Amino acid sequence: MTTNNSISFQKVVEYVEALSPEEQDLLFSLIQKRRIDERRTEIAANANETLKAWHQGRAKRGSVNDLRADLAQE
Repeated sequence: MTTNNSISFQKVVEYVEALSPEEQDLLFSLIQKRRIDERRTEIAANANETLKAWHQGRAKRGSVNDLRADLAQE
């Protein structure tokens, strides 16, 4: 997974281990917040796509049993 412009995962681990405990905590918190923001953005994009599909008639609302029935008909 490495390319010419990136460093190996092991090297990153070594860099993080070289940080002070406080810096490691700060880095962990920063990464965690960024991952949460990325996931939130992804969920919002999925919701927008679902609403768009709903308005275009390409999506339906129903229960799991409704989904099973629809799949059984196909």
